[in-house]
Amino acid sequence: MEVGDLMSYEQVEQIGKLQSYIEEHLQQRMTLLELSRVIHYSPWYVDKLFLKHVGKSPMQYIKERRLTLAALKLRDHDVMVIDVALTFLFDSQEGFTRAFSKHFGISPYRYKKEVPPVRLFLPYPIFDYQNSLSKGYKKMNSAALPIFVQVIERPKRKLILKRGIKAKHYFAYCEEVGCDVWGILTSIKEALYEPVGMWLPEQLRPKGTSTYVQGVEVGLDYQNKIPEGFEMVELEPQLYMVFQGPQYEEETFMEAIHQFNEAVKTFSPELYGYAYDLDKAPSFQLEPRGERGYIEAKPVRNL
Repeated sequence: MEVGDLMSYEQVEQIGKLQSYIEEHLQQRMTLLELSRVIHYSPWYVDKLFLKHVGKSPMQYIKERRLTLAALKLRDHDVMVIDVALTFLFDSQEGFTRAFSKHFGISPYRYKKEVPPVRLFLPYPIFDYQNSLSKGYKKMNSAALPIFVQVIERPKRKLILKRGIKAKHYFAYCEEVGCDVWGILTSIKEALYEPVGMWLPEQLRPKGTSTYVQGVEVGLDYQNKIPEGFEMVELEPQLYMVFQGPQYEEETFMEAIHQFNEAVKTFSPELYGYAYDLDKAPSFQLEPRGERGYIEAKPVRNL
């Protein structure tokens, strides 16, 4: 590893620490000087590193995270706009309204009433992202990976999704359509389940569109807005075999997924009276979270 690589890795690690610190203190006032003391860099250098690795200044990052949490508060709770403004440390209701309207394109009053899909700011932890691109990720125990398996049934439903062009996995998809799709999907109040990454069978892919997409499932009676650039399709009832790996440390998540895939590759659903139905319905993955293990589901049918 070159000295420059080491410095870059160290910088990414420090920015990751700041992301965690910010997330824990979003309802408290923070200054650039305070952030600089967390990682023992100068305020000027912290500002420079954030712009380099995150694309936003620390103060802009904090503001957008607070606005996102404010939107979720308005969406999910019976609260007054002024109370939300004060909770997230805006100096006045008017200032909060201006910031909210500028960021989301709708006033907090209208948003509270209509709850349309909006672009929430859900930053991916930079340490995880950079670590996933590195060949030097930490190795996990090479012992056989325990996998929990269950079969669930999804009813007929609708899927709100955004397609890519050629993407077959998450990182290629991010390069094609951007990494903020998840924030919009998360904002959809009528979602039946959490957002997912999906691998679509050929019958659900128009020519010139990607295998991998991101989407969220809603009921057949969904009547709210479809976000710009997204579309909605119907999905038929489907059995799914859900595979869940063990918990893992966040810095090992790429290795966790690799070992998960190796374990699932050798699994035979026929032993339990099922067969994969991959040509009929999408497979999907949940957001990787170390505390619950990696989770992926494949469509199956009864033998």
